[in-house]
Amino acid sequence: MSESTASARLTELGLSLPSVPAPAAAYVPALRTGNLVYTAGQLPFVDGTLVATGKVGDDVTAEQATQLCRTAALNAIAAAASVAGGVDRLAKIVKVVVFVASAPDFTGQPAVANGASLLLQEVFGAAGVHARSAVGVAVLPLGSPVEVELIAEIAED
Repeated sequence: MSESTASARLTELGLSLPSVPAPAAAYVPALRTGNLVYTAGQLPFVDGTLVATGKVGDDVTAEQATQLCRTAALNAIAAAASVAGGVDRLAKIVKVVVFVASAPDFTGQPAVANGASLLLQEVFGAAGVHARSAVGVAVLPLGSPVEVELIAEIAED
């Protein structure tokens, strides 16, 4: 991957940042404090629609969930960019947390979370390499199979 900007990499990947949806409860999609941006958990919405529901390992395959993580991560990038002054102001992805609504015997959360991690690395290059947690949970909001949140560092002015 070239040493281009995040916005240029998005274009190279054939991706564009989606609109940040309004929160469904009493929170904001992203919050800046100092030089960090924290996102709320982002679901795999496309054009305002949750593209899948169910538990990974039962209703949703691990491969499908990995793609859903890419979608949720793109939504997280959009949320972070909305308070950072644009995607090119995101200097470093620091931490990613991926929640996976898992069937009782599903143990592939790290592989599913790679969908988010690899997208972040594709978009931000070396600055997209991050610390991560992949957590299996019983259920997620709206029945979503995955949820992604991140912490990003903002470039200094």
